[in-house]
Amino acid sequence: MALLEVQDIHTFYGNIEALKGVSLDVEEGEVVTMLGSNGAGKSTTLRSISGLTPPRSGSIRFAGREIGETPPQDIVQLGISQSPEGRRCFPRMSVQENLELGAFLRRDDGAIKSDLERVYTLFPRLQERDKQKAGTLSGGEQQMLAIGRALMAAPKLLLLDEPSMGLAPILVERIYETIAEINKQGTTILLVEQNANYALDVSSRGYVLETGSVALADRSDALRENPEVQKAYLGA
Repeated sequence: MALLEVQDIHTFYGNIEALKGVSLDVEEGEVVTMLGSNGAGKSTTLRSISGLTPPRSGSIRFAGREIGETPPQDIVQLGISQSPEGRRCFPRMSVQENLELGAFLRRDDGAIKSDLERVYTLFPRLQERDKQKAGTLSGGEQQMLAIGRALMAAPKLLLLDEPSMGLAPILVERIYETIAEINKQGTTILLVEQNANYALDVSSRGYVLETGSVALADRSDALRENPEVQKAYLGA
């Protein structure tokens, strides 16, 4: 049984059908990526999984449990957390306050302290700026903070939405090294990314979304060799 099973979900914004029968699965311990252009439905798929935009029909199962109609806060407690597109840090709160907010629903104080130390080990820059207001951080530091805040929920499944957006290449490399390390430490990851080169390097499998549907699904190495993927996403 896969850790996450999404079957034929249809998600709407008002009368607009954003997802038209998306199906995917993520095995425990994997990094799986979703590729696609703007408006393909990648972020909506993550929002459907995390309960922010529930699907109108279809099934989302996590660890064998149906969560398609589960409130977002309960989904976080079950073990899914998201680092959203655009980072969405709380600008007037300090770095440490943002991170502590990620653990808001937890009651295991000792483990929270341990996870805070883990985030600071993964992102030493955040520890250097722990008292600094999040709104004064650079884009790369805010991305580190968004991922760190999601990790503070102690997720079994981490949803990452466009972690490289707007970052300089050297920072993208650093972020992706850390994503690989987070996975190595045991966290399963579902990754949405337009930067296909980095996404396919770090993932074992991938899905290509087009206009709300899955157009391709394969191993990452096979997707990298696919002429359509090369032309559309790899600049070949």
